[in-house]
Amino acid sequence: MKKFSLFTWLLFLLPSIAGVILFMIPLPIGGEVKIPIAWFASLLSGVLEPIVHWVALITLFIAAIGSLVFLFIPKNNSFINNLFKVSIFWTITRVVGAVFSVLIIFQIGPEVIWSENTGGLLLAPDGLVSFLFTIFLFAGLLLPLLLNFGLLEFFGTMMVKIMRPLFKLPGRSAVDALTSWVGDGTIGVLLTSRQYEEGYYTKKEAAIIGSTFSVVSITFCIVVLEQVGLEKYFAPYYLTVLLCGVVLAFIMPRIYPLAGKEEVHIDGRPLDLEAEKYPENYNALTHGLENALNTANKNRSVKRFFSDGIKNVIDMYIGVAPVVLAFGTIALMLAEYTPFFTILGKPFEPLLLLFGIPEAAAAAQTMVVGFADMFLPTILGASIESELTRFFIATMSVTQLIYMSEVGGLLLGSKIPVNFKDLIVIFLLRTLISFPIIAVVAHLLF
Repeated sequence: MKKFSLFTWLLFLLPSIAGVILFMIPLPIGGEVKIPIAWFASLLSGVLEPIVHWVALITLFIAAIGSLVFLFIPKNNSFINNLFKVSIFWTITRVVGAVFSVLIIFQIGPEVIWSENTGGLLLAPDGLVSFLFTIFLFAGLLLPLLLNFGLLEFFGTMMVKIMRPLFKLPGRSAVDALTSWVGDGTIGVLLTSRQYEEGYYTKKEAAIIGSTFSVVSITFCIVVLEQVGLEKYFAPYYLTVLLCGVVLAFIMPRIYPLAGKEEVHIDGRPLDLEAEKYPENYNALTHGLENALNTANKNRSVKRFFSDGIKNVIDMYIGVAPVVLAFGTIALMLAEYTPFFTILGKPFEPLLLLFGIPEAAAAAQTMVVGFADMFLPTILGASIESELTRFFIATMSVTQLIYMSEVGGLLLGSKIPVNFKDLIVIFLLRTLISFPIIAVVAHLLF
């Protein structure tokens, strides 16, 4: 291993440690256990509460108008062009997001759009879209701490012999997974999208990581369990979530639709497994350290750090927020005002009866409604008397993962190559695969 200066070592260690603490370490702050980045976002959200929906309105209109204008401008590789030059479908989505924001904020037009259980839920001063604007600000600005100073190179080299055979992924994806598990699934999607755009992941790898590892955080799992009144079962509940997560992460990359994704990078380069091998006279530790220190050495510019961070923030605001509001509102409208998800859940009733889940008819309607929003199944299931059934619903709602009000919307808004049909199939497959695991654990517990 070649020699590096003390400055290079510090340039690797200090930002990387700061990034791990900010994005991955849940800390007891203000009576709650949160990762620092989410705590900062909550603080700012409280301060900006009176104006954040106006900020969202302005941003959504910039996204919509910019996309309409750039429909008539030739494609090039400038940052502004990449920001606004999207397909007709995504341009329409951004316009719908902007229109919805006006109807919701001013409470005009059909109430189904702006009610407190649909668009009003997403764009309330303390709602998801408003919170995303603050979490995007901190996550975007500080994401270079994880990306630019060698942390991913270090862990990527160390973990490649675990991640590649088990999950068909490069070692560096372990950091994405860890960020999601203990931090926040939202940040996991953003981290994955950024690395895919920078050429570190193939299309298949990005799709697998984004739709398989961007799980909800420990903190949110606690909230879900409190909703169904089963806080005392947190340990077996979370262990079941982990078990399902690992089983799904092993199976999903090997079946449709993820198995069929192209093994090429965003720039057309094919997957090169040779690049993951250690050079002669190196082991995982020494090769990982050298890769990390070389990366840190290339990122000495403070100006570039802030430039990358600001671009991250703008990209998230323009690309992701309109999709979350448009798709999230439509999904919540279907859930709240139509029997759409109840009808779709009916086929699960015989399966619930087969596995001996009490109150199967009531539980069936929760099986598909989670596609709209992960919290909806536990809201509907909270009134069910059987603790076994409530445990089943709470665990299933988390392991299903693909819900349009957040992770699903974020995936569609990112450049990760998954489409709406893919998300529906992934959601249903995750439900069916985890079903027997959760049912068996529930029967063992109750």
